[in-house]
Amino acid sequence: MADRGIWSGAALGRLLNEKADYSLSAPSISALLSGNPKQMKADTLDALCTALECNPNDLWVHTPSSRIKGA
Repeated sequence: MADRGIWSGAALGRLLNEKADYSLSAPSISALLSGNPKQMKADTLDALCTALECNPNDLWVHTPSSRIKGA
């Protein structure tokens, strides 16, 4: 997010609020910035894309789970 001028959780929170009319808790923003969110709602992903003017592919890379066993 640094390439979009987002350097802090507070900045991301303000951007989400201003551009997407969406708010997240401080722990949720922290998890996003650290790259370790346990889950993400579709509404959150949509708000992030709106606020950051990007697509989901710019924010998320699919990594197959090691818990899924082959058939």
